[in-house]
Amino acid sequence: MKAGEQWAPAFLSINPLGKVPAIEHGDVVVTEQAAIFIYLADLYPEAKLAPALGDPLRGCYLRWLVLYGSSFEPAVVDQAMKRGPGPQSMSPYGSYDALMDLLTSQVRKGPYLFGKRFTAADVLWATALGWTMNLKLVPSKLELLRYVERFRTRSAVARAEAIDESLSRRLESDYETRTG
Repeated sequence: MKAGEQWAPAFLSINPLGKVPAIEHGDVVVTEQAAIFIYLADLYPEAKLAPALGDPLRGCYLRWLVLYGSSFEPAVVDQAMKRGPGPQSMSPYGSYDALMDLLTSQVRKGPYLFGKRFTAADVLWATALGWTMNLKLVPSKLELLRYVERFRTRSAVARAEAIDESLSRRLESDYETRTG
């Protein structure tokens, strides 16, 4: 993103909006963060990261995945820009405080969003809360900090973070080499 590669023709052929993330899986292109999470979790049911169709938890799971992009992101952007949510009838999230109260209440049920059941929604929310709290875009409430810490101490998450860090270093080095 630093180099603006999401605006290059090769990436725009994948996502004409230039938005990240986007994935290609065979002939399938999936964009939008929630759609990617749903697609991958459903593609690998053996990982048990998504409640199956017919599972009573499925609706709540989908709600929390979609709530992230449709409500949380706009609320955080508005908060960061120090502007209100706009007219109530047009706001995708109502109020920032109401959204944060809803999120904190859900996390409080813990240890994960849906009690003991860990899902792809936890991957999305814990990752997002980690960086938004780190950037001071979201208050570092004790419940949220504990939730993120429980997520980060999972062995698969630690392995993924190590891979991500290695890839980030390599991409940063490649970028510095290209830009001098």
